[in-house]
Amino acid sequence: MNKTILVAFGGASPEHEVSVITAHQAIAALKNEDPFYVKPLYITKSGKWLTGDYLLELKHFTDLKKVETNSNPCSFTQNEFGATVLTESRKSWFSGSNDTVIDTVLIAFHGSKGENGAFQGICEMYNLPYTGSGVMGSSIGMDKVAAKSICRDHGVPVVDGVDFFESEWVDDRSKIINKIEGLTYPVIIKPVHLGSSIGVQIVKNRESLVSAVETAFKYDHHILVEKVVKPLMEINCSVLGSSHQNRASVCERPVGKEEILSFDDKYMSEQSTKGMASADRIIPADISESLSEDIRNCSKKIFSLLSCSGVARLDYLVDSDSLQFYFNEINTIPGSFSFYLWKESGVSFPDLLIEMIELAQSEHRNKGRQIQSYETNLLNTKAVKGIKGLKGTK
Repeated sequence: MNKTILVAFGGASPEHEVSVITAHQAIAALKNEDPFYVKPLYITKSGKWLTGDYLLELKHFTDLKKVETNSNPCSFTQNEFGATVLTESRKSWFSGSNDTVIDTVLIAFHGSKGENGAFQGICEMYNLPYTGSGVMGSSIGMDKVAAKSICRDHGVPVVDGVDFFESEWVDDRSKIINKIEGLTYPVIIKPVHLGSSIGVQIVKNRESLVSAVETAFKYDHHILVEKVVKPLMEINCSVLGSSHQNRASVCERPVGKEEILSFDDKYMSEQSTKGMASADRIIPADISESLSEDIRNCSKKIFSLLSCSGVARLDYLVDSDSLQFYFNEINTIPGSFSFYLWKESGVSFPDLLIEMIELAQSEHRNKGRQIQSYETNLLNTKAVKGIKGLKGTK
């Protein structure tokens, strides 16, 4: 019997298009894999939930208006047996609705509400197995400041920085600027909750600092400013598994045209439909075996510290002279699911996705073994009388 894998993607995020690419890479990889039947769940930039076969063709996403016109609204509901289904509303008066029982949700969102634990929380509420990290791991992983704070407390090296909210910037800009300049220029400006290098800039003086901060606030209300590592080498590594049992891929060294790997470097090459797989990179990274092993071990440690699951990519900043490395960020739903790293580690893309699905089902079974309710007669007559007695009290 086929198992329905619901591929969820899109969403209200600056990384919307990147998510579409990642989802379609996964759809193509699972297309001929038994016993899976793939069904799309596309969330528009305005938050509408859509499904239908029209969404299975990547070329259709060049016109998002047509995507909405040719797709069907949908939602999670429960059938008469208590199973969660995707209810698809037909647009014809005579076709009614169609329910599909979901086996597992393959989450392919990037950024904002799809990657930060919000959608994962919906899956939890509907008792659905889903790939990737849970609500807590997703939420912490999406918050660069929180993730680095936890890592710093557990001995993981991170770059010195200053973080602040937009309200603080408005109230006392000069105080914040003084703190930032204490790091000494150049510094790098980052929105705390975004990926794909969106809103990220390196600045070398106060004038460009103010401009970069104002730009970053267009994407996020929380900003992180860090000392630039120079001379810089970026190294990435992926981890696959659960928080208590996982393994690391080979390392990669991304190659960009600028001081930092930009959005264009990652996605706007001649092979941009390949997502992160299209970026220039050296795999395995041309670094020493000892440095590679240290980064791989650190990646597994962070993955466990942040309660992650499924597949994630961890990015590091390395001082090319001293070879000191610093944890930069974790992507709990990495672009292209980092399949290019696992391919070089001996795992094919279909096998990677299948393992992610199996991990999701295993995590779901483990949660189901826990006691879900506490038997008590709280709403008996005595308790109700006690609550009534509280009326009028302060």
